[in-house]
Amino acid sequence: MLEKIPHAVGEALSGLRAGLEKTACHAEFEGAPAAIRVTSPAFADGSALPARFTQDGAKLSPPLAWSGIPSGTAALVLLVEDADSPTPKPIVHAIAWDLDPTSDGLAEGALASPGSDGTIDEVGKNTFLKAGYLPPDPPTGHGPHRYLFQLYALNRHLGLEGVPGRGALLEAMHGHVLAKGVLVGTYERR
Repeated sequence: MLEKIPHAVGEALSGLRAGLEKTACHAEFEGAPAAIRVTSPAFADGSALPARFTQDGAKLSPPLAWSGIPSGTAALVLLVEDADSPTPKPIVHAIAWDLDPTSDGLAEGALASPGSDGTIDEVGKNTFLKAGYLPPDPPTGHGPHRYLFQLYALNRHLGLEGVPGRGALLEAMHGHVLAKGVLVGTYERR
């Protein structure tokens, strides 16, 4: 959707960004220990997301791996946000909750997306109100965007009903986060 914004408009909006301070790991759960290590075999922390995982490619969610899940973890939550979207709040690209704490990651395409049916059942609404992975699609000329793949260890299952959005997810998580981890991938359209 944002890929349709003309290059000149993207450049004009280049100074408008939601900001890291508005992402969940900084605004909502800043005090949670960063004990979880989140990685991907497809990209290194702080490096470019391969186009395969964006609107310009196969539109699949990337493979993720993690370690350092604390004992006492009952469930994991994955929240993917674009810290550099030209919006007042970060764009939510994915929500998955009540993930198995004994798992060590997610396979490529595990989240439902335009490129995959997915394998994860507990998936929430992205910013465009669809359940599943919203492939990155920053406006041309806007510069690089940082996509935060945030993983949270919780001391209980959330057991959310329906298809919640970011607000309902964060409200249910408060007081239950044992640890967090973040992997950042970047993407830019030239």
